[in-house]
Amino acid sequence: MISTLGQLLIHAALIASAAGIVVSGVAAVRDSAQAHALARRLAYAAAAALTLATGAMEWALITHDFSVSYVAEVGSLATPPIISVVSLWSSLDGSILFWALVLALYQAAFAWRTRDAQPRIASWALVMLQITLVFFTGLVVSVATPFAPLSPAPLDGPGPNALLQNHLLMAIHPPTLYLGYVGMAVPFAMAMAALLTGRLDAHWMRSMRAWSLWVWSFLTLGILLGGWWSYEVLGWGGYWAWDPVENASLLPWLTLTAAMHSLVVTSRRRRFRSWTLSLIIVSFLLTLLGTFMTRSGVFNSVHSFTQSPIGPLFLSFIAIVLVGSLAVVALRLDKVEVGDPPSYQPVSREVMFLLNNLLLSTFAFTVLYGSVYPLVNQAIFGSQISVGGPYFERFAAPLSIGLLALLGVGPSLSWGRTGPGTAARQLAAPVALGLVAGVGTALAGVSGWGVPLAAGLAAFIVTVSLREMAAPVMAALRKEGGTTAAQVARAWLRSRRRQGAHIAHIGTAIAALAITASSSHKVEGEITIEPQQTVSWEGYDFTFTGDEQVRQSYRINHRANLIVRRAAAELGAMEPSMNYYATMSQPLGTPAVMNRVSEDLYLSVVRLVPEGSVTVRAYRQPLVVWLWIGGMLMVLGAALGAWPKRDARP
Repeated sequence: MISTLGQLLIHAALIASAAGIVVSGVAAVRDSAQAHALARRLAYAAAAALTLATGAMEWALITHDFSVSYVAEVGSLATPPIISVVSLWSSLDGSILFWALVLALYQAAFAWRTRDAQPRIASWALVMLQITLVFFTGLVVSVATPFAPLSPAPLDGPGPNALLQNHLLMAIHPPTLYLGYVGMAVPFAMAMAALLTGRLDAHWMRSMRAWSLWVWSFLTLGILLGGWWSYEVLGWGGYWAWDPVENASLLPWLTLTAAMHSLVVTSRRRRFRSWTLSLIIVSFLLTLLGTFMTRSGVFNSVHSFTQSPIGPLFLSFIAIVLVGSLAVVALRLDKVEVGDPPSYQPVSREVMFLLNNLLLSTFAFTVLYGSVYPLVNQAIFGSQISVGGPYFERFAAPLSIGLLALLGVGPSLSWGRTGPGTAARQLAAPVALGLVAGVGTALAGVSGWGVPLAAGLAAFIVTVSLREMAAPVMAALRKEGGTTAAQVARAWLRSRRRQGAHIAHIGTAIAALAITASSSHKVEGEITIEPQQTVSWEGYDFTFTGDEQVRQSYRINHRANLIVRRAAAELGAMEPSMNYYATMSQPLGTPAVMNRVSEDLYLSVVRLVPEGSVTVRAYRQPLVVWLWIGGMLMVLGAALGAWPKRDARP
């Protein structure tokens, strides 16, 4: 029953999307408001059909309907309900269905937001979205078929991948990353519509920037949660390994970051139209490439799915989008109604934005090259090579230093031209505070040059950002002649786009300092403790009070109970554990993490003997908690900048 219903709904979504391409194309060519209204209704219909189809699949997963092939693949009677729900994206077919759903919801939201827009440009954007949705819905109909009936139905299933059952972050991380990945289709569609119509007016740019900010905030949050999941689950004491699939999420983040900065210049100074539109198109192509990397099975990664026939189809779609986009850019870029002034002043905010774009683009290229080169080398020469962390870090360090410096220098300069005296006055105090922070960190006994440099750059950026956040508020208060809390709040909210940008800059500075400190000053060791014994390591005292086994419906959790003290003060209990799943021959560890303001203490079980000793791998890492804080400030700042004004037109 559910198999038939799901298949009917997927086919209905495919028909609505295909019809939408035709109707939206007519609306775009004829500039027809009536056709545009019908195209919007078709977008709503596709979203409704996919929502119902996904709801049917969730019902099948929760009720353990093993007559549905996907449920038989990832379901299990022993699986708890919450894990059954999130197993929708635990395997290939379900993840493609979920991808199509998210894209359909984005398309419906865009159709609603552009209900009063000029039919021609909005309809061209809908054409692009509907073409993309036809591709993904077509995959669900043809090769990724989660609703395929299974007869006879098995009595039970294997359950989802054990890694996906080991932490509740898997209920949040994938959907958030999907919202970032899939959402990139909207700015892409808007960029293509601007090229096809030759229009890039202030309203369309403002709307494109808002959509880009929302997508960037979801993508940032998804990457952050992915790093947290890796840190909390995999037991190696890290949050980023330069894994090819991790890099796949970083690539569009880098180019979209560049595109958003470029959009500011296009909006304010009517420049960089080539950069802006090209970077948005490249960002979408990179999300498609990232999807291919995850779902084709050609890359070895803890994040990737198995081999499937989807890979060649994805490559074909990427090629079509690439060729089509290049053709549109080549033929239509000079038709866009934005004119660039002929020259740039060397000391100006525009030039800082240009350098920002160049560094981010270079960063993206080096990551892309290092990620795909081993695969290309194997395909051409038949030899297997690996490109690891040292390659990426060799490029990441200097590029990151340059980008961080620009976060402080750029906002300190004026648009157009900044005189040497003005630039010196604007930079004097932030540079001085940065030097104090850097030198002070070095004198405090921190070894190496990385952390003092990162501390100095962070202080420099924070000082500039706080000054730039205060400037519009103070100007508004001087104009109004008051300093009440209500006036301050109104002035702050009126400049919230600027406030959001600088909150994100502050978060970036904090995260960069945390990454530098935690990676360069990480201490690692292995400890074996007998029951009721106390062992000291790096200033911590560990008392092993014994082990216990907790039998759950879907696993056995075998944990070690340790009391942690430092300088005779008890800090609390830690319970690193090993989890035994029926579908895995080897146990899966769950580390225990004690978060502190100054450093994290991280314990991962190496060996745990029932009623015997425990061996743990211990890590002491400074400032890790500030990575999560900085990342959340980045997300908050982007969301604040994207939040629409009350009187804004859709």
